[in-house]
Formats: sequence, C-alpha cells, structure tokens
Amino acid sequence: MKAKRLAYILSIVSLLTLGTQAKAQLSVSINIAPPPIPTYAQPMPPADGYIWIPGYWAYDQYSGYYWVPGYWTMPPSIGMLWTPGYWGFNNGLYAWHRGYWGPRVGFYGGINYGFGYFGTGFSGGMWRGNTYVYNTAVTRVNTNIIHNTYIDNHYVNNSNRISYNGRGGVNMTPNHDDRQYMKQQRGSSAPTDDQRNHNQAARNNPDMRFERNNGTLSQDMLNRHNDQMKDFRNQQQNHNMQMPRGDRNNFREPRMAGMHQPHMQRGGGEGGRRR
Repeated sequence: MKAKRLAYILSIVSLLTLGTQAKAQLSVSINIAPPPIPTYAQPMPPADGYIWIPGYWAYDQYSGYYWVPGYWTMPPSIGMLWTPGYWGFNNGLYAWHRGYWGPRVGFYGGINYGFGYFGTGFSGGMWRGNTYVYNTAVTRVNTNIIHNTYIDNHYVNNSNRISYNGRGGVNMTPNHDDRQYMKQQRGSSAPTDDQRNHNQAARNNPDMRFERNNGTLSQDMLNRHNDQMKDFRNQQQNHNMQMPRGDRNNFREPRMAGMHQPHMQRGGGEGGRRR
C-alpha cells in the first residue's frame, strides 16, 4: 500500500513539471507498468446503435491497477466513434492518454485492444448515414436481433497483448493529422455518464483489481461484475429520480478520483474471444 501511494505521489510531482499542453493531454502518470491486456469474451450488443468500448487497465492509488471490462454504450450523438485511451511510457513514467469521441477513430498507441481495435483505426463497425453497422468478421452480434451488419475480413490482427506504448512496449507514434485530431477532440468530447459509471463500478469491485485476479478474468467473474454494474446503474437512476426536478436537471455524475476519469478516459469474432 505504501509503495502504491509513494508511486502515486511521485507521479503527481512529475506531472507538475510538465507544460500546460502536456497536462491537457495526460492524466496523472505512474512508475509501475500496466499488465498485459487479458483475453476475454465479448458480449453481444443489446440493440442497434451501441458502440463497443474496449476494456482497459485503469489505476487507483489505493488498490493499484484494476480492469475496466469492455462494454457496449450509446454514443453521445449520431456519427460519433470512440478512440480508446492508452498508456504511454516516457521519461521513466507510464502516463494515461485520455480517450475521446469524434467522427473517426484516432491514435490509441498501437495497442491491440481486440474486437476491431487492433492497433490502428477500427474495423469493428462504421456509420452509414444515421445507421451504425457492425462488422461480424470481428464483432460478436446476434444477427437475429441486429440486421445492420456486413463482413469485411481485410484487417490486420496481431497477437500482441502489450498494454502500453513506448520503450519496451508498442513502438508507434502518431502522425501529424492524428496529433491535430487528438488536440481538437479531447477538448470538446468528454465521456458519457455511462462510461464514467462503468469506470466507477470497476474501481469499486475488488475482483477487477490486478492484485486479486493477476490479469486473468474468468467468465464467472465478468458475469458477476456485469450484474453488479446493472445494480449500480439502477441505483444511480433511482437516486436521480428521487432528486427534486431542479436539482436533477443540474446533477452531474460524481467524477472518479485520481488519474482515471477516463475522459475516458479508455478495445470479436464469431467465436466471441478477443482477437
């Protein structure tokens, strides 16, 4: 516990030495490398229009790294796609680069999050006008319920499970267009309440902590977490409904403490496994 707190304090000191532009793009850094991306099953989308948010390792100063399982969520508006956050190693520290919404998928460190997020771009689905369509070559979909699908096998999927960019990790840098796009979108495309709730639920679940699961997540463990997430969401909805209407309109979901408010901020084939 003391080591985690010391690492967290040192990371804050290091962040204070960065320039304003760097601070805007990074969350608090840490000197402990994130674990490899685990292998897990992708659930099917519950209905049309849902976008896949890949799972990622987040960090808490008290419990260390914890896994935020991948999930389906509604985008903030039609035409929006999610660029996942990623860990980057630089100057001896691992910094979380926040994810963001935008009209295309930008740079996410070359990390293979699976299910269409294979390191560059996104092959799991696309917008056709006002309709989101799913690529069943890499995304697990119940075609009896969802009919907006296509098949495109032209993608590159490596088996690399390294979870951070930089020395010792994935060696890839953003080009000029990606850097400009990143600056534009991060300032105007915050995560949704649902994304913040998912991060909060994972942070509160001891089973998601690396110190307990050692980077291996069983399906039973993920199923229990999904059930807890449903309870958490229902509690939030009930809380909002019990608030006076004026307060309800002004209410904002509580922000996550520490470095992971993954702004996000922060990833299958027919077999349903990470590919």
